[in-house]
Amino acid sequence: MQTTLIFTITVISVPLPVIGREWGLGQSSLVLLSAAYGLSFSGLLLFGGRLTDRCGGRRMFTAGLVVFAAASMVAALAPGSAALTVARFAQGVGAALVAPAAVAVLRRVFPDPVGYGRAMATWGGLSVLGATMGSLFSGIVATWLSWRWMLAVPLVVAAVAAVVTPRLLPADTQYGRAPLDLPGALLATSGITLLSFGLVVTGEHGWTSAMVLGPLAAGLVLLGVFVAVELSSADPLLPMSFLADLRRVTALLVIALSAAGTAVVSLLLVLYLQQIRNWTPLRTSMAFLPYAVVLVVIGRLSGRLIARWGAQRVTSTGLALAAGGLLLLAGVDPHTGYGLGLLPGLVLLPAGVALSFSAGSVLALSDVRPRQAGLAGGVLNTAMELGPTAGLALLTALSTARTTHLETAGASPPDTTTSGYAWAFGAAGFAFAALTAVTALTGRTRPHRSG
Repeated sequence: MQTTLIFTITVISVPLPVIGREWGLGQSSLVLLSAAYGLSFSGLLLFGGRLTDRCGGRRMFTAGLVVFAAASMVAALAPGSAALTVARFAQGVGAALVAPAAVAVLRRVFPDPVGYGRAMATWGGLSVLGATMGSLFSGIVATWLSWRWMLAVPLVVAAVAAVVTPRLLPADTQYGRAPLDLPGALLATSGITLLSFGLVVTGEHGWTSAMVLGPLAAGLVLLGVFVAVELSSADPLLPMSFLADLRRVTALLVIALSAAGTAVVSLLLVLYLQQIRNWTPLRTSMAFLPYAVVLVVIGRLSGRLIARWGAQRVTSTGLALAAGGLLLLAGVDPHTGYGLGLLPGLVLLPAGVALSFSAGSVLALSDVRPRQAGLAGGVLNTAMELGPTAGLALLTALSTARTTHLETAGASPPDTTTSGYAWAFGAAGFAFAALTAVTALTGRTRPHRSG
């Protein structure tokens, strides 16, 4: 189910221009349509995790599936952009209940620390794969059928999962009905949603515009108030002690950056292939096939590698490989060939991301008490959602700045745009390299304990 939740984020990325032409949508409407799912998903994850710890993993997993399936049906049948945008927002609400509950249920299904570590490694690999599968299959389906068929996939998966959940998942164990900390939930949801929205609209508005600065400032203020409220609360939504572990914080950064790296390549490479190279959506999707294959293969191997070499070492190795893949892609130009130019980076990057994401997930959830399993799932998924939002905003801004600089100097549009993409890939590669060093240093402070 985790694959489907992430798959749903990118399911309309490739056919988005087709949807815009079909309904005559402007840029602002397309941005909102694309971001609606992620805004509600990321904003409600902490609250969803808290509900899981209070009400039980299986119960919240089932409730989230019902909401997600109903919203997916509306999305597939939406008569217009307004209905589709609302349905995508509702999908995110259901996903915010399902994702942390799934992590909590895994803890119940695999009580043994070794088994749980392997399960979380697999979970991490599936999460990264979901985003790539959305980009891969959406172009194929949109070419031969209709983009609506892609929106039917989450409905079918959620409906099947809802039917089998009572039979396959263990009954819930209650740890006590603690207060829900509604003020903290409201502040966290509002702050994260506004911050995410501000970052999303940077692609259409300048960083100094009111449309960007307003939501960003309001989001940061609300999150600051949230921290103050949590520090004074007897039973906070997010205990600050949960983030006191430097290793856990570093692992969350690894997850955020790994998700961001995947998102940046998925977006900018799609733009490069369709706008610069004039590739069709179908051919563009096929370009990501090796990427998806590597994710699947390395994702299946990651659990064994973590068990043998340790999560810390696998995380550092994965970050280094991902950095190498991004730096290879940074050499792109308007005439770069696929086989020798793009393919090496599209093999090295997913191998590294699969390893770093899987091992980072294990590190982030190590030493988490069972009664905080939902909280841990909420925090983990929040990092996974905010990473691409912030990463895309910053790197596309860098790409745009590079393009504008070259255009001012008189360079031709294909060269300027491609150079902007290359700079974004290079900056992401250096970010991975820097986090590789940080991860290696934090790994020496304290040995990893699973469980």
